[in-house]
Amino acid sequence: MNRRLSVIQAIFILFSLGIVLRLGYWQIVKAADLAAEAAWQRQSFLEIPSPRGAILSSDGFPLVTNQEAYLFYVNPRQFIFSEKLSQLLPASASARLANIPANLGWFLIARHLPVSLRDQIQSLKLDAIGFEPDPSRLYPEASSSAHLLGFVGQDSAGRPQGYFGLEGYYNRQLTGLPGKLVQEKDALNRPILIGTSNLLPPQPGSALTTSINRTLQFIAYQKLAAALTRYGAVSGTVSIMEPSTGRILAMVSLPNYDPSDFGRFDQQIYKNPIISDAYEPGSIFKTVVMAAALDAQAVQPDTVCDICTGPVAVSDYVIKTWNDKYYPKSTMTEVIQHSDNVGMVFVSRRLGKRKLISYLKKFGVGQLTGVDLQEESSPQLRPESAWMDIDPATASFGQGIAVTPLQMLRAVSVIANRGLLPKPQVVDKINNKAILPSPPTQVISSMAAAQMALMMVNAVDLGEAKWAKPKGFSIAGKTGTAQIPVSGHYDADKTIASFVGFAPADQPKFAMLITLREPKSSPWGSETAAPLWFDIAREVFRLLK
Repeated sequence: MNRRLSVIQAIFILFSLGIVLRLGYWQIVKAADLAAEAAWQRQSFLEIPSPRGAILSSDGFPLVTNQEAYLFYVNPRQFIFSEKLSQLLPASASARLANIPANLGWFLIARHLPVSLRDQIQSLKLDAIGFEPDPSRLYPEASSSAHLLGFVGQDSAGRPQGYFGLEGYYNRQLTGLPGKLVQEKDALNRPILIGTSNLLPPQPGSALTTSINRTLQFIAYQKLAAALTRYGAVSGTVSIMEPSTGRILAMVSLPNYDPSDFGRFDQQIYKNPIISDAYEPGSIFKTVVMAAALDAQAVQPDTVCDICTGPVAVSDYVIKTWNDKYYPKSTMTEVIQHSDNVGMVFVSRRLGKRKLISYLKKFGVGQLTGVDLQEESSPQLRPESAWMDIDPATASFGQGIAVTPLQMLRAVSVIANRGLLPKPQVVDKINNKAILPSPPTQVISSMAAAQMALMMVNAVDLGEAKWAKPKGFSIAGKTGTAQIPVSGHYDADKTIASFVGFAPADQPKFAMLITLREPKSSPWGSETAAPLWFDIAREVFRLLK
């Protein structure tokens, strides 16, 4: 009997000792971990969006800024569905309201609610709802700069994300850092009034100051819109750049979209055609090829064309002039003046295929310009081995070769910039810290650039578009009318009319390219794109004094 009692006592002692040791383990060894876990269970976390940085024009006026708006959320464990609230909300938010998970501490219903809607919701005096500042994007210039700016949507996690243009390219700088609100809550998920509460305030995104001249941007937009109607064109672009630095002064593409309501528009229209759409430039490309030939000393401005008496055969093709008129013994200056395709075949033969391709690469053909805008693309320049005998001839007058409008403008800026290739740039400053322009690279000699500039001045003064030129200004330019390739051949009726040039010709302050796709009133650049170029140029002269 005593032995059995001793065994029971021993078991009891061991059991009590086990309990004491276990309690000691939880209270001493694991005390810190348990305290942390308890604190975590008592805490609720709410991410507070950071104000997105503004995008400013060169004079400091906002092209994009933020307007007061609010993030709307509920506490699912306490919230009671309200039909009145559902009717106030947009359809997407109303759907989220009807499908709230019950096991969460808070649930997002809607973002970017305007102040008026927030006030209407608050007037319902509902429990378990809350608001936090959540600024939405405001575009004071409306759609005039849509392709340049881009828009703000959401990423896969529902956070603000910039897409296209400056919003996409500088998304990281514009976004900033979100804040966080940490509160202690009770078992019913209600804030504990005497509990701890920590607020980590959000850090606003950086402001971007651009090189965009706001007045010039709006003028380009208005005049391009009017030109599309006047000439019956389906689309058009205006690109204006400071050739010495590459700073973009204005950039407009039509048709466009509303960046504050981008969801209503076809996604195909989001891309900026000035940096992403390839096209065959036509006769404006003659300036690049002639400048290359002058630099290589393959020709001089007074070199006489000895094949300009009529059509010229190349392989199995016959190349003619655009108007079937021929000018025997034309000089190179007159070849540019008359926009003579046969004369350019003469130039391409003098230059040779290998040198031609080499110069095209130097001018940036087939390469990204590196402009600070999202979604830039570039058509590829075919390797030399893929060039047939006909290709140098057609490339000399801008056919069978593709560029983007910005690549074309940049290439002509070499002529305006004493032979130096600039890198296009839109943003001048980030939070008032200047971004210096990239150093340009020498493509052709300053002598060749000056010779080409004089030939372009002559083309403006004596060429097909001389009737539209503003009096009293020295302008270097060139018209272009490019056929549109369709299914392996060129459309007989549809063209892309263009004009490229810079002014003042001796000390250029701006270079500008106009493109009009499928103008109905006339297919010729001299009768559509050139008048528009000169019309905008008058305003540029006034603004830049």
